[in-house]
Amino acid sequence: MEIACDESGSEGEKLVGGVTAVFAHAAVRFSHSDAAACVESLRDMIKSPAQEYKANHLLRTKNRWALLWFLGPDGPLAGRARVQLVDKRRFLASRVRAEFGSVTGPLELYNDLLRVRGPRGALDPLFPAILRAVAQWGGPVSIVHDQQLSLTDGRIRQLKELAPRLESLVLADSQFDARVQVADFLAGIARRVAEEELHGRPDREVIELLMPFVVGPGMWRA
Repeated sequence: MEIACDESGSEGEKLVGGVTAVFAHAAVRFSHSDAAACVESLRDMIKSPAQEYKANHLLRTKNRWALLWFLGPDGPLAGRARVQLVDKRRFLASRVRAEFGSVTGPLELYNDLLRVRGPRGALDPLFPAILRAVAQWGGPVSIVHDQQLSLTDGRIRQLKELAPRLESLVLADSQFDARVQVADFLAGIARRVAEEELHGRPDREVIELLMPFVVGPGMWRA
């Protein structure tokens, strides 16, 4: 089985005080032709001249109907997509409690302390997300992942050691692999919608459509 993955909101081990409050990691199981057809359908709907579409194209108010189609039960993702969501502050607080027993000061200080104390990459939510993606799909899995500087050859070897069912992990540019572009859409949409909810602006209609795809220790619990 080959799945395509991408993330949104990755800032490495900087979990607080950064640009984003939520990390999202999406995985989709599409053929090249099906993914290309999905992207082409969105182009026909949105009609933006942009060379490469991103999640923000679907999130514009004028394109809401395309967003609802993309996420809907009759859309291209049904039955072949999953997304993990991580509230970065909650994730960091859980790591602090595991290490120190309680949180008694600003999380920013703990973030810096844990980055210094632990091995490099230990706080980055990308790596556990990849491991969970392998476990969630079942059977031997090959991953095509959007390019990430943190996914070095050494880190990929470590991931394979930790997840024996991970047969391969190769990096691809979403601009040239429509499967990764579809994963990019889902990750970006899910992150933005989750952050809006954290800020007190929940989009109930879109959250309801996203829920079937959310797996793992999600932000939205039934």
